[in-house]
Amino acid sequence: GAIAVLHTNSRELNFHPHLHLLLPAAAIEKTKKLWSKKKSKYLFNHKALAKVFRAKMIDAFNSNNLNLPSNYPQKWVVNCKYVGKGRKALLYLSRYLYRGVIRENDILSCKNGKVTFGYKNSKTNRYHTKTVSAVYFLWLVFQHILPRGFRRSRNYGFLHPNSKNLIKILQWIFRSDSSYGKDFEIKTRKKIICPCCGAFMKIVKTRLLYFDMLVPT
Repeated sequence: GAIAVLHTNSRELNFHPHLHLLLPAAAIEKTKKLWSKKKSKYLFNHKALAKVFRAKMIDAFNSNNLNLPSNYPQKWVVNCKYVGKGRKALLYLSRYLYRGVIRENDILSCKNGKVTFGYKNSKTNRYHTKTVSAVYFLWLVFQHILPRGFRRSRNYGFLHPNSKNLIKILQWIFRSDSSYGKDFEIKTRKKIICPCCGAFMKIVKTRLLYFDMLVPT
C-alpha cells in the first residue's frame, strides 16, 4: 500500500516538483494473505532509493520520447522519515489537497499592479514577504496547474478505495473499521424468537419503512 502526493512549488511559489510518499512498513502476502511487518523502521536505504528512482524516471521519459531539460540535476534527493502510525503525516499531506498554491491570508496586498505575499522560510523558520508584479504573480501560480492526465494524489495497493477485498482482510485481522479509523468488536446478532412456537426465527427480508412510505401505491 502507498499514498503519493505530488507537490510542484516551494513556499516562495518557485517551481520545485517533488513527491510525498507515505508507505506502511508492512504488506499483505499474496499467497497466504498474511500481514507481514518490517522489523526495522525504514524499508529502503535513502541514497540507493534516490539513484534507482532517478534512473527509472529518466528511463520512463526516454521511453515515451519526452525531452528533459538540459540542466536537470544529476543528483536527486530522497528524505526518509519514520512517522509512527502516520496520522500526523496524513494531516500534513491533506493540507496540500484542499487548498491552492497559496492561501488567501498569505496575500497581503494587491495595489498599483503589485502583489505582496508572505511565506515561511523552511530553513530559518522565519516569515518573509515578497513583492512582485501582478503578471509575474499570476505566472507563479499558473505554472503549478497540472497538465491533463496528471493527478495531485494517487493511492496504491490496499490503501486504494477500490481494494475492497484487501480492506476486508485488514479489517478482519485488526478487528477495526478502516473507513472511520475506529476499533469495533464483531458482535453476533441477537436471535429473534417466534411468539407463536418459540423457535428461532430467520430473517429473509429487510424493509426500510421510510423508503416504503415514499413509494406511491
